[in-house]
Amino acid sequence: MVGGNNHTGIKSRMFIKRRIKKKKITKAVIPVAGLGTRFLPATKATPKEMLTIVDTPAIEYIVREAVESGITDILFITSRTKHVLENHFDINPELEYSLKKSGKEEQIEKLREISSLCRFHYIRQQEPKGLGHAIYHAKVFAGNDPFVVLLGDDLVYNKEKPCTKQLIDVYEKHPGIVIGVQTVSNEDISKYGALKYNCSVEDRIYKVSDLVEKPKKEEAPSNMAILGRYILTPEIFEALENTKPGAGGEIQLTDAIKMLCNKIDVYGYDFIGRRYDTGNKLGYLEAVVDYALRRDDLKDEFLKFLKEKI
Repeated sequence: MVGGNNHTGIKSRMFIKRRIKKKKITKAVIPVAGLGTRFLPATKATPKEMLTIVDTPAIEYIVREAVESGITDILFITSRTKHVLENHFDINPELEYSLKKSGKEEQIEKLREISSLCRFHYIRQQEPKGLGHAIYHAKVFAGNDPFVVLLGDDLVYNKEKPCTKQLIDVYEKHPGIVIGVQTVSNEDISKYGALKYNCSVEDRIYKVSDLVEKPKKEEAPSNMAILGRYILTPEIFEALENTKPGAGGEIQLTDAIKMLCNKIDVYGYDFIGRRYDTGNKLGYLEAVVDYALRRDDLKDEFLKFLKEKI
């Protein structure tokens, strides 16, 4: 368990669902403490979140999604191997001095813009005990405020409205926990958390009654998979304190949210956008190709190359 071992306190109140008092969401939490073993040897010395999508680290796209959605403060849950990530969002006077000597003022402005995107905060997860364990580290940062969670492996492209902003808009209408989901195949549902829902509240929004972490395909309550975006309320921390290790022997965020389904409103939102799982090699390559084809400075020559290769 993350905290104490007394389950009585939370269970005794589970059947009295209370209404969440809506607050403006300005905080985000991005867990990035994972080892990235699927990308070894590349991730032996480089965090997987710093692997580039063309010339931009994947984590920067996620940060920009949050900022474009109105987030002003971001907490990274890191580990002792992630100092390179912290450096990316910091000022680098030596590099700027070298660029200035070469007359590369435009590049200096781009670097400064990265470090001024929002207020960055960092805390270390000393042991890899699961996503729920990582999120518990945000308790002081979140305080009594709702907050967004963006997983560092998941890029979501939507030119019109960022995925995080979509979830915030749902929260504005339906205060409570909001989980970003999309439909996946029967074969893939065992890779994710799956929703059980009672009804559709409105288009693309579902009232959640249960969640199952990485179910067998024949036992999955639906094909609605949890895909790396959440809005959580402060109640999550009490639930995490009472969550036992689950799948993989880890503290699962899905299990903590499940405990809250009868206490507060929990919604699944079928977000609009192309999601890339950059935590696996194929998903990463798909992201590199698609993002390159969206760039005016690359798309024509790159498309020509791809056609010739095919």
